[in-house]
This record gives sequence, C-alpha cells and structure tokens, in this order.
Amino acid sequence: MRPLAVIGNVNVDLIVGPVAPWPVAGTETVVDHDELRVGGQAGNSALAWEALGVDFAVAANVGDDQFGRWLREAFGRHAEKWPVRPEGTTLSVGMTHPDGERTFFTTRGHLPRFSLADVLAVLDGRALSGGYALLCGSFLTDDLTRDYDAFFDWADSHGIAVALDTGWPIDGWTEANCAATRAWLSRCELALFNEVETVTLAGMQSPVEAAREIRSSMREGATFVVKRGPLGAIAIGPDGALVEAVAPDVRVVDTIGAGDVFNAAFLAALAQEQPLSACLSAATHVASRAISTLPRNYGGPMQYRESIHERA
Repeated sequence: MRPLAVIGNVNVDLIVGPVAPWPVAGTETVVDHDELRVGGQAGNSALAWEALGVDFAVAANVGDDQFGRWLREAFGRHAEKWPVRPEGTTLSVGMTHPDGERTFFTTRGHLPRFSLADVLAVLDGRALSGGYALLCGSFLTDDLTRDYDAFFDWADSHGIAVALDTGWPIDGWTEANCAATRAWLSRCELALFNEVETVTLAGMQSPVEAAREIRSSMREGATFVVKRGPLGAIAIGPDGALVEAVAPDVRVVDTIGAGDVFNAAFLAALAQEQPLSACLSAATHVASRAISTLPRNYGGPMQYRESIHERA
C-alpha cells in the first residue's frame, strides 16, 4: 500500500442539536444531543483512516490550552511532533438540524498560524515518496496557504501526489478565491470537491462538465472527484472517462465531516491501487455508514478491506 498523509486543520467540534426552528434572539433552547469530538477536515479524515486500520501521517498544530492537549492525546503517536501555538485551540460549534444538515460557528484560534515549517517538522518526505498527501482546510490555515507553492515543490521533490480539498471559503467563492484555487489545482494530481463547490468554481450548471473544465487546467492524468451526497459521486479519471458511483439509501443522522470521511476512504482504496470505480464505491459506502450511525461507525478494517475487493 502506498503511504498516506493529511495536512491541514485539526480542531475541536462541539455538536449540539437538533435545532428547529432557529431560536429567537434572547431565548434558550433545549436539545437532545451533544457531543465533543475531534473535528476539522484533516482531523476527520485522520480519524476515518485510523478506524479503517490504515497507516497514515497527519501534519497539524494545536493551541496551548486544554483543548490542544486533548487533541494531542486523541491522536497519540501521530501527534507527537505537532507544534503548539500560544493561541487558544480553534473551536467549532455545530448545530444540527432535523434534515441532517448543520450550521457552524467557528473561532479562528490556532489554525491561521499553521505553517509550512510545522508541516515539515512532522512529515518525512522520503517515507511518503510514491504516496498521496491530502491537503485541506486551505481557507483556514493562513500561514501555510501563503506557502502552498513551496509545499507543492516539496511534494514534487519527493514524488508525492497531492489531493486537494480546500473546503468552503469563509468569504465565499470570490474571484480571488476562485483564482487561487485554480492555481493550486494546477499543481495537484487529485481534486476532491463537493458538487456545489465544483459548479460554483467552474461557473457551470452541470457537475460533469464543470469537473471536466476544471480538470483540463490540472496536471496531465489528473483525477477530479465530485462528491454528490445522496446522489453518490462522479469522477473524471486520468483517461478523461466519466466514472460514477451510487450511494446507498440510508437514514441520515449527522452529516458533519461526511466529505472528509469520503476523502479518507477514497484515498485508502487508491493507495491500494484499486480501480477508480472501486475507490468511488468504497468512499460512498463508508461515508454513508458514517453519517447514518450514532455513535459514528466506519465499518472497521476487515469490513473495509473486504468491501474494497468486492467492488474492484
């Protein structure tokens, strides 16, 4: 299996809900569920890899407070080299709604100070040679994002294929954010975007045509994946062919981190050199299981390995 790493935002999520209708200002609402858990795009993907029994590295930083210590403990040996920033740890409060959707309120905290030096203090380029690095949380990690070109140069020098999932920009898909994202994608072998992000970035209504258009400006042989929620996923592969996967019909409990779980399962299958169709299918099934179980369940290592080979 090829080596895997994720680089980006690890923070704390406080999930409460469900909330409906939206509370009136000045009132108090009692909810049925609360959960304090590891969050952030990088954190969610790393947790999924761990649950699936996949070996990985994760580059992140934490704040200098009780939440930062808690995150380091949650990741054990994977967090031994994580830098500690003097800021408080970033906290996201997510309020779920009866339809499975959610609303987030997030503090800036430690994430903007995550830097390229932090990444290189954690990752061993030679050990990751020939593998995949998932780069995420692009609009939250200000210091690192400014040095993306240097990060891509480092990855290229070690033969590491970069997969990008920027997440949604805090200020929306402005012209500047679209231009920056397209520039980053031109250095990437893989893109893992959801449908709304894809059509918005391309300025086109069809997710297939949008994926083709964006992929045309990526590296030769790149793969562009579009995550479509209950509709499954599609991808434009290295040969330009369209590949599709249907998601299983499940009762949604909690969609938080669904796309990050998808990314983890997809890359785990890809690292095993499975066909693109098997990678998409495995990812949609693992993500569907995750969003339909409470406590969250990913299927486990044995079940995941068996499902990969069944769909190959």
